[in-house]
Amino acid sequence: MKPGRSVLRAGLDGLYLASGWLAGLFLIAILVLMMALSLGREIGMNIPAGDDFTSWCMAAMAFLGLAHTFKAGDMIRVGLVIDKLQGRPRWFFEILSLGIGTAFVGYFAWYAAVMTWQSYAFSDMAQGVVPVPLWIPQLGFSGGLVILFVAFVDELVHVLAGGTPRYEKPPPQTAEEVVQRAIESGV
Repeated sequence: MKPGRSVLRAGLDGLYLASGWLAGLFLIAILVLMMALSLGREIGMNIPAGDDFTSWCMAAMAFLGLAHTFKAGDMIRVGLVIDKLQGRPRWFFEILSLGIGTAFVGYFAWYAAVMTWQSYAFSDMAQGVVPVPLWIPQLGFSGGLVILFVAFVDELVHVLAGGTPRYEKPPPQTAEEVVQRAIESGV
């Protein structure tokens, strides 16, 4: 592997991992906020816009976690057709699937980024109790989609170059491996 390519690979893998960690931090923030809201009701304390902050954290968690989930091979994937194919037809179908996925995610990411930019440019404010510039909570949504788009392009280029999809885990060989994977995925 070329030195420049290994730096790029490490950078992209680091981006996906950082995105996953950020998603995890937003999950912890959701826990803290939900517990504070629940306990606050019991003791008569109100957290202004607590529901707003929780929902913003939930959106950021969901979208920031997409790229890491995709690259780790844990995203739900329907393999009814592709699992039956071998060789060149499987490669072609994989390229077709990645191309369509890249186009859809790119389209979605572009318009999410435009929406976030427009919220910033027009100084849109959230209409809750606490006035928050709307572009701030939208960053998790649009940023997560942009990172997912980068992951799709990364994978498309890798498969076009003849590599096997990195998001595809090999089939389990034993019953114990099936159980282990189910435990690891939280199923």
